[in-house]
Amino acid sequence: MSRVPAPMIAIDGPTASGKGTIAARVAGMLGWHLLDSGALYRLTALACLQQGIAPDDAERAAAAATALDVQFEPGSVRMGGRDVSADIRREEVGNFASQVAALAPVRTALLDRQRAFRRLPGLVADGRDMGTVVFPDADLKIFLVASVEARAERRYKQLIEKGFSANLLTLLRDLEARDARDTQRANAPLAAASDALVLDSSHLTIDQTVGQVMDWWRERSASRA
Repeated sequence: MSRVPAPMIAIDGPTASGKGTIAARVAGMLGWHLLDSGALYRLTALACLQQGIAPDDAERAAAAATALDVQFEPGSVRMGGRDVSADIRREEVGNFASQVAALAPVRTALLDRQRAFRRLPGLVADGRDMGTVVFPDADLKIFLVASVEARAERRYKQLIEKGFSANLLTLLRDLEARDARDTQRANAPLAAASDALVLDSSHLTIDQTVGQVMDWWRERSASRA
């Protein structure tokens, strides 16, 4: 008798669409595990930067991904025993992560690690290929989008609130470049799964967006009961 996998919700979308915040809120409401797949790529990027590995050196970048010593804790991410929560959110790291994420060996190295997060009572995973590649059998797939202007403004406010310097125009251009790179890459490009529900949060609050996701989950659960 085959084992039924733990229930899960996959939330994909472009950079700064708010998927991480929404995923964390939904996971908390459901009492489920959370996978921030982007953090794994940012951690790989940070490790590469620390080791002087070029963003196009697929072999060494994949080795760095395989060797990651990572612990996800409530409110923090640790690598090699050090809290790197702030480090991995730097724009330099984010841009580097977008480049190494396009490397097939890196994606392969992190695939099993991501799938291991799926366990009872359930999992909410956010990223760019959760519903298309990592968890194609997810119970609910959501593709969260927002205009590039709205995303740039959100990222600007986040950085300023955290004490980082930021330039709105620079952020806008970086997001446009990352969108192009993520959607056009050969390996697991950013795209909505054929059975995903698209949610545009450009003019929605966090609470409204979370509410819509929860409504969809209740509907999906009721239809399968």
